[in-house]
This record gives sequence, structure tokens and C-alpha cells, in this order.
Amino acid sequence: MVGETVAVELTRHHGLGNDFLITFADDVPPDGVDLARRLCDRIDGIGADGLVFGTPVGGSGDATWRFTLFNSDGSSAEVSGNGLRCFGQALLRREATGTTGLEVVVETPAGDRRITVDGSTSDLEVEAEVEMGAAAAGPSIEGIQIDLGGVQVRAAHSIDFGNPHLVLLVDDPDDVDLAVAGPVTESFFAPTGCNVHLVSVVDRSTVRMRTWERGAGLTMACGSGACAAAHVLHGKGLVDDVVEVRMPGGAATVMVGDTVRLAGTATFVDSHTVDLGDDQVGVPGNGVPGTEVPANG
Repeated sequence: MVGETVAVELTRHHGLGNDFLITFADDVPPDGVDLARRLCDRIDGIGADGLVFGTPVGGSGDATWRFTLFNSDGSSAEVSGNGLRCFGQALLRREATGTTGLEVVVETPAGDRRITVDGSTSDLEVEAEVEMGAAAAGPSIEGIQIDLGGVQVRAAHSIDFGNPHLVLLVDDPDDVDLAVAGPVTESFFAPTGCNVHLVSVVDRSTVRMRTWERGAGLTMACGSGACAAAHVLHGKGLVDDVVEVRMPGGAATVMVGDTVRLAGTATFVDSHTVDLGDDQVGVPGNGVPGTEVPANG
């Protein structure tokens, strides 16, 4: 119907600077791809690395919610460690005021993932842990040519945690212009794409990592990438079972085992009500109606 608008409630969260818009609905809308592009745009939209839809799951399985993630370019992502931690906080904030702690099984395209949140409905920042599952072989890298602008690649490994990752071991991730090398390296994996990570070992319990993320570009952190890096380095005997992965947005802890676990913070940023209709997204900052509630509001 012309002129009809639908108000949608969203919350924005970040896991170490990797930020997501999260909304809950009965079903993922058919225009989810377009909504992700428009809402995640940092100039004309609200701004985020991805848009998450939480939809209820019926049946007798363990999962009670389905996690569907669109990257900021509209592409689909199978799973996200930071996104799942943020999703856990968003679910906790839906509980009765004063509720503390949450454990939930979430269905993703990569399989079920268990999220445990330590915090309360009123906490702006909570601790969250995700069971990320087992690592598997990633896409083939046979024939790949990696040019990091003269920086030597000491090892290259392809890993899958429900989504694809290329882990490149270098002496110092900061020596690489990842905004240039990232998309060129990822192009080898077209059309599916791949997350590209530069990692270095600080000591047996600490690594550093920078990420070019499939569908989002340079990001402050990548949770599933942290798991991939820790798994690869553990397999090479360079790190122990518990690893702190330091990224530009902060540090997450990865516990390597048959099932890899990812722990770190999830932070509530703000809430938004947007009006969807007539091919226009009403969001604060682009000249059309919308409301915003900041984290300290």
C-alpha cells in the first residue's frame, strides 16, 4: 500500500568495535539484503558492520532463536563470533528488568551455537561466551598469490568455522596496508569470498591479529577469525590451549579444543526506531523521521 510504513525497533551493539544492528521479527523480511545495505550505511543509514535478524525457532530442538546475519554490503554471513555475543546481550535485554545471566542455544546457517551471557539487563557491557564448534578445512588455496607489499608470509592456512578464513602468519600485522592487500587477497576466493587475517605471535598465550572481513572490509575485530587464528597457531605448536587474541578493537579469549570457545565483551550502544516504507529507510541523520536512544540516555 502506497504511503504505508512499518516501525522497526533495533538495538546496536558491538563486540570489540565490530558492531551490529539487531532486530527481532517473526520472519526474515524478503528485502533483508537491501535493508542491511541501507541501515548499515555509515553516512545515510545508522551505521554498522552487519544487520542481524532474530527469529523464533519452533520444534523440539535445543535452539529457541534463529540468527540470520547480513553483512553491510548485503551479503549473507553463516556465523559471527562477535555477532553472536552481541545477539546474546540483545536477548538478555529482552528479559524482565533485573534478570541476570542468560544461556541460550541459537540456530545459525553453520549449525547450533550455545551462548552464555554474564551480566544483567541494565548492564551496558556484559561478558559473553560462544561455543563456536569444531574447525574444519577451509577453501583451497592452491595457486594463490599473496602480495602483502613486501611483507613476508611465514605460513598460510585456510580454516572453516562455518565461515571461511585465511590465516596469514607475519612478523607484524601493522606492517601491511590491509585496506589494499585485503580485497586483492580475498578476490582469489570469488565469488564466495573469504575473511583474511594477519596474525603474529607475541608469546604462547597471546597473539595479535588484523582483519579484512568478507562483506564488511576492515573491521575492528573478528570473533570467528580469532578462533581460526588460535586454532591454526595451536596446531603449529606456537600457542597454548587458552589464547588472548588482541585486535584493534580489543582482546578476546579463545579456548582451543574439540569445540572451540570464544569469550569477550558485548556492549550495548543505542536503540533506534526506523520507519520502513516507500523504498525509504527513516533513520536519524538522513533527513527522515526516526528516533535514537543513546547508551547513556
